[in-house]
Amino acid sequence: MAAAGDEQFPFQGLLPKKETGAASFLTRYPEYDGRGVLLAVLDTGVDPGAPGMQVTTDGKPKIIDIIDTTGSGDVNTSTVLEPKDDEIIGLSGRTLKIPTDWINPSGKYHVGLKNGYDFYPKALKERIQKERKEKLWDPVHRLVLAEACRKQDEFEAAHNSPSQESKLMKEELQSQVELLNSFEKKYNDPGPVYDCLVWHDGETWRACLDSSESGDLSNCTVLRNYKESQEYGSFGTSEMLNYSVNIYDEGNLLSIVTSGGAHGTHVASIAAGYFPDDPERNGVAPGAQILAIKIGDTRLSTMETGTGLIRAMIEAIKYKCDLVNYSYGEATHWPNAGRICEVINEAVWKHNVIYVSSAGNNGPCLSTVGCPGGTTSSVIGVGAYVSPEMMVAEYSLREKLPANQYTWSSRGPSTDGALGVSISAPGGAIASVPNWTLRGTQLMNGTSMSSPNACGGIALVLSGLKANDVRYTVHSVRRALENTAVKVENIHVFAQGHGIIQVDKAYDYLIQNSSFANNIGFTVTVGNNRGIYLRDPAQVTAPSDHGVGIEPFFPENTENTERISLQLHLALTSNAPWVQCPAHLELMNQCRHINIRVDPRGLREGVHYTEVCGYEISMPNAGPLFRVPITVVIPGRTNEASHYELKFTDVHFKPGQIQRHFIEVPAGATWAEVTVCSSSPDVTAKFVLHAVQLVKQKAYRSHEFYKFSSVPEKGSVTEAFPVLGEKTIEFCIARWWASLHDVSIDYTVSFRGIVCTPSQLNI
Repeated sequence: MAAAGDEQFPFQGLLPKKETGAASFLTRYPEYDGRGVLLAVLDTGVDPGAPGMQVTTDGKPKIIDIIDTTGSGDVNTSTVLEPKDDEIIGLSGRTLKIPTDWINPSGKYHVGLKNGYDFYPKALKERIQKERKEKLWDPVHRLVLAEACRKQDEFEAAHNSPSQESKLMKEELQSQVELLNSFEKKYNDPGPVYDCLVWHDGETWRACLDSSESGDLSNCTVLRNYKESQEYGSFGTSEMLNYSVNIYDEGNLLSIVTSGGAHGTHVASIAAGYFPDDPERNGVAPGAQILAIKIGDTRLSTMETGTGLIRAMIEAIKYKCDLVNYSYGEATHWPNAGRICEVINEAVWKHNVIYVSSAGNNGPCLSTVGCPGGTTSSVIGVGAYVSPEMMVAEYSLREKLPANQYTWSSRGPSTDGALGVSISAPGGAIASVPNWTLRGTQLMNGTSMSSPNACGGIALVLSGLKANDVRYTVHSVRRALENTAVKVENIHVFAQGHGIIQVDKAYDYLIQNSSFANNIGFTVTVGNNRGIYLRDPAQVTAPSDHGVGIEPFFPENTENTERISLQLHLALTSNAPWVQCPAHLELMNQCRHINIRVDPRGLREGVHYTEVCGYEISMPNAGPLFRVPITVVIPGRTNEASHYELKFTDVHFKPGQIQRHFIEVPAGATWAEVTVCSSSPDVTAKFVLHAVQLVKQKAYRSHEFYKFSSVPEKGSVTEAFPVLGEKTIEFCIARWWASLHDVSIDYTVSFRGIVCTPSQLNI
C-alpha cells in the first residue's frame, strides 16, 4: 500500500482538458487561450464574485456585462421624490438618509421597493428563511410560549377546585397557549424588503439599495450599470449574494441582477474561468471574455421563457458575441421549428454566432435529444462523455473503468432523422459556484457541463484563427469539429455523435482547409425532414425511395460573383450495402435533388445507421462537405405461442453496458411488464430501465417509461408501463456507468391487454 503523498493528485481530471486536445493545444499555442473571443453564457446568471470570474489572462475584465432578460429582478422606480433635510421617506416607510457626498445635480431621486425573496435563488431563500426564523422568531416566540405554559401550569396547580371565575381564567390561559402554538404553524417570513434609489449624477445613472434595511445609506454600495465599470455589491455576510444593476428608461426601471442558481456560474467557470495563482483550476479558455445573460427566471425556479430567450439573443447579437453556450433544453413536439429556433438560426446564419448547446440528459433510449441542442440545424449539440481520469478524480471510484458515455446522456437521432448529437465532450467537472452557496467549487455533471467544455475548446480555436487573421464561418468551424472528432470504441454513434471534440486537430483543419467551399454550409432535406428515419413496422417491410434535396447555404454578405462561381464536383459515398445512391453530383447555387434507395430486407433486428457523404473530388482528405443521415430500426416480434413474451437469460453486463430491444407491440396490448432477476451473488446491480415509443408530432416524453432500479443480489424487480399497440417500442436496459464489477441477469418483457371480440348475443 502506497504511503499518503506518494501519488500525485489527479488534478487534470477535475476539469478535463486533456481528452479534448485543449491541453496540448495550449502547450503549442499558449497565447491562443481564448483571447479576443467573447462568449455569451445563457443560463441562470453568473456570480461576478465567484472564484475565477474576475479577469482574463491578458488583464481584461472577465465578465463584460451581466444582463437579466427574465425581469425577475426588475424594480419600478418611476416614483420621483426630492429629499428634505437630506432625507427621503422610502416606499417601505423607512426614513432614508442621503449621504452628503452623493452628487445629484437635479436633486431628484427615483425610488422603488423590492422584496429580496423575489430574486434570491431558491436554495439561498430556504437557508435565509431558516436562519431568520432561528434568529428573529424562535428566541422570542419560545420565550413567550414557555412563559404562557408556566402561567397555565401554575394556575392549574393553585386552583384544584376552580370557581366559575377561575374556569374562565383557565380557558383564557389555555387559549393563549393554543394561539401561540398556532402562530408557530402559521409563521410566514415575508423576507427582507429593500428600498431602491436611482439618480443621475450629471454623467451617468447610479443606483443604491438599502441592503441594511436601516435607512442608513452611507454604508450601502452605490453602483453604475455593470458594463460601465464592472461594479457589484453584496447583500451581506450571511447571504453572500452578489448583485449588479442595470438602469433603463431614464431611471424609471432598475434591474437587480443576481444568479438564480449555481448552474450558470459553474458553466462559465468550465468554459473560461481564470486562476492566475492556481492554473490547474483554469477553465478551458481562460483568456476568453464572458457576456453573462440570465435567462433562468428566479420566480419560475430558473425555468426559461420564450421572451427571455429572444431578448438574450438580441443582446448576444448586439454585443457581437463569437460564441453562445446554452446549457438548457427540453423535449419538443416539432424539431427544428418554432420562434426560438428562428431567432437562433438568424443569430447563427446572419451574424456568424456559433451556438453550442447541451444535447440533453434523458438517455439512454434513442431519439431523446432535447431542443434546441439536438433538434435544431444551426446548433452544435454536445453529448456527455466520461473518461477514466474523471472517474478517479471527480467521482472517487475505486478503480478506473473504460471511457464511456454517461448512461443519462441523450441519444439521437432527432425524430426528423437528423443525427441529433453533433460531438461529445467531458460531461462533469469540479468548478466554481456562486458565493451564496457557501462553497468555492462543486461537482456537477450533465450535458450542461459537456457543452461549455466544448464551447471553451471552440473559443481556443477561434482565438488562434483571429490571431492569424484566418477567415472562418459557423459552417467551416462545425465541419472542422465534426470531421476531426475522435470516435470512441464501444460508444454508439447516436450517443457520441461524430466523436469527442479535438481542439488541436480542428484548428489544424481550419488552417489547412480555407477554401471558399469549406466556408459555405449545406442544407439537407428529405421532404420536411433532415434525414431518413425508418422505425415503424410498416416502413421496413420493403425497399423505399427517398428524394433528398441538397442546397448550398452561403454566409451573410457573400458576393454575388462568388455565388455565381460556385461549381462543386461531388462524389457521393455510402458504406452500407442496404443503401443505394448516385455516385456523383454537380452542385451549383441551387437545390439539387438525388434519389436514395433504402432496402431494409435482410437486416437483423435492432438499429442500423449509415450516412451518404458528399466529398469535393478536389479535396477528398478534407472529409465530407455534408452528410445524409439514415437510420433504420428492425423490430422483433412476439406471438401467441410465446404468450407475447420475450425472455433473455444469463445476459452479461459490464459497467455502462446497454442492451436495446426494438419490439413491435402486439395489437390490443395496452401495457407491458418487465421483470429483471439477478443471478450474481454479492452484487447489488444498478440498472436504468427505459422505454420510448415515438408518435408523430409528439415529444418522446408523451410515451416514455423511465426507472432507476437497484436489483439486489439473487433478487428481482418488476415494473409495468403503458404501451401503444402496433407501434415499435424501444426497451433499453442499461447498467449504470459508475457500477463496479460485471453482473449477469435474466429479464423478461411481456405484453398485456384486454381484447374485446364480438360474440353472439342471446335475448
